[in-house]
Amino acid sequence: MTQTSIRMGVDIGGTFTDVVLEIGSHQFSTKVLTTYAAPENAIIDGMQQVCKQADIAPSQIGQIIHGTTLATNALIERRGAKTALITTQGFRDVIEMRTESRFEHYDLNLTIPEPLIPRQQRFTLLERVDAQGEVLIALDRAEVEALVDSIKDAGYQSIAVGLLHSYLNDAHEQLVREVLAEKMPDAMVSLSCEVSPQMREYERFNTVVANAYIKPLMKSYLGRLEGQLKSEGVNCDIFLMHSGGGIISIESAAEFPVRLVESGPAGGAVFAANIAARYGLDKVLSFDMGGTTAKICLIKNQTPKTSRVFEVARTYRFKKGSGMPISIPVIDMVEIGAGGGSLANVDAMRQIRVGPESAGSEPGPACYGRGGERPAVTDADLVLGKLDPDNFAGGSIQLHTESSKAALENVLGNILNMDALTAAYGLAEVVDENMANAARVHAVENGEDLTHYTMIAFGGAAPLHAGRLCEKLGVNRLLVPAGAGVGSAIGFLRAPFSFEANRSVYMRLSEFQPEVIRQLLTDLESEATKFVRSCDATAEILSEYKAYMRYSGQGWELPVALTKAQALNPDAAVFKQLFEDDYISLFGRAVEGMDVEITVWSVNATTPTEAVEPVEVLAGNSPATVASTRSLFDPALSQSVEASVILRDDLQAGQLVTGPAVITENETTIVLPSSRQAIRQSDGCIDVRTKS
Repeated sequence: MTQTSIRMGVDIGGTFTDVVLEIGSHQFSTKVLTTYAAPENAIIDGMQQVCKQADIAPSQIGQIIHGTTLATNALIERRGAKTALITTQGFRDVIEMRTESRFEHYDLNLTIPEPLIPRQQRFTLLERVDAQGEVLIALDRAEVEALVDSIKDAGYQSIAVGLLHSYLNDAHEQLVREVLAEKMPDAMVSLSCEVSPQMREYERFNTVVANAYIKPLMKSYLGRLEGQLKSEGVNCDIFLMHSGGGIISIESAAEFPVRLVESGPAGGAVFAANIAARYGLDKVLSFDMGGTTAKICLIKNQTPKTSRVFEVARTYRFKKGSGMPISIPVIDMVEIGAGGGSLANVDAMRQIRVGPESAGSEPGPACYGRGGERPAVTDADLVLGKLDPDNFAGGSIQLHTESSKAALENVLGNILNMDALTAAYGLAEVVDENMANAARVHAVENGEDLTHYTMIAFGGAAPLHAGRLCEKLGVNRLLVPAGAGVGSAIGFLRAPFSFEANRSVYMRLSEFQPEVIRQLLTDLESEATKFVRSCDATAEILSEYKAYMRYSGQGWELPVALTKAQALNPDAAVFKQLFEDDYISLFGRAVEGMDVEITVWSVNATTPTEAVEPVEVLAGNSPATVASTRSLFDPALSQSVEASVILRDDLQAGQLVTGPAVITENETTIVLPSSRQAIRQSDGCIDVRTKS
């Protein structure tokens, strides 16, 4: 066994830090509570545990791949550095004015989220580049030097530079960086022409501000992590999962930390795509539910759907438009505040509400016995019989049922005249309906019918709720993979090295310029390949090309995939046909007589995804061994039932489990409603289907 064949995946979540050690085909995993003050401590603790399980020394680890919610949490909680924005005169308030759209049309008291940095921390320079990249007003170096002197005196740690149309001509932004390097060598600088070289100044400015805001925090954390690992004897390469579903070097992650937003959920989508490939599934609904949030993603043809803009920190019932838009390549998913730690309350309408506030790991749900007094989803799951209080997280955390009952009665039951069991039933149904509704909306927005999909559930809490979610959505098949409790961390180990470079160059098909397109895509391919080569100097690299296209006058574009031949030998008629095929697929018909325009071009350089071994699906040929029974509340029947308890480790390939049942393991529990039955497949997946 070579050292490079020993790899470790680490996922820092809002409640748990998941660690997976992979040695060849063998996996060792653990979940430890996230240590907020110093997240690296939980990683070291988890690493020591899995190394002990595998009987190896930490120094034998050959590669670490890491994903984290730290970047996201810093943006949500506004815990970033003291940051200044330098922008074009007259555009100081772009990030505050937003797009002037209302995300809730009928709320007369609508409150718009505050920008990440206040007005007094935003500065302007007299300069102007037009929409063709031509300089209208040249930038005066003396003015830049005077501004930087005042910024230096104010003690700013990080500087974001976002000038108008710099994605076409970055000379002025580069001049600002040059002066900053001379006068403030210790300050961290982020340029919009590098972080997000795309049109739409609100999204671009917001993205560069977010990058600058979290850069000192993430750079410090990654440096501490490297130091801690070296002190444990670990000297291997460390890579980071990025939001687009690939892996980048720790140096690139420190420079562009905004690309780490959603890195954990992206790992989960990669994990689900890998399972889909093994089972030959072309339509998959990925369901990832952890301690703080639930993530839902559509995976078609074994590839997660991607986007180039998404929102973080939505403040108004998770409505689109109420958060911070981040313009980077990202796996497209819907994320809601529904996790095991999500807290419940009764609103002014006497309705149960769950999330987005979470108990996290400190203090955690009431049943943890760490001081939590409000009921969380985990408390409801415990009272409903989904969890074993003596065997939670492999027995490392003792759960206190009486504490859960007290919290449910005090916060919900006393107000709504319910006992603890009924309050738990109500809480669980609310959170399950929230997730089901999010999945329905996401499917409708993408023109999909979920009844034709297979759900793949993972994360510590997802298998507890996935069966009920399938009932609500009309989904007939559910797969719960081996290692589901630490699915995102396993996904990190399945992800390719990749980097997507993109740039805005506006062009109409009626004014098609093949040479410009060929040179642009060649340059983007070189840029993306350079990042991947910083991770792996010898691997094969594939290039994926896209043009973002729309009819003239429309506000948003469709991503249109191009082959290498189409990208490097561009033809207007081919481009139009590809766009109209995608447009008809999504909207039902093309628009006659309208010109088509291209706004953004992208090239994703990636190493090939690993080959998978197809799974031969087994039919249930013998009943599973029942370890014991316990009372389980079945919400579809609105009553408690006597459920079989099966140990997942004791299940043999081809054995059948008939619901109601719970299948237990160290990192999660699979709840099988009365309407479902399950078969253990040869690769360890639990294949859940509607009873015939």
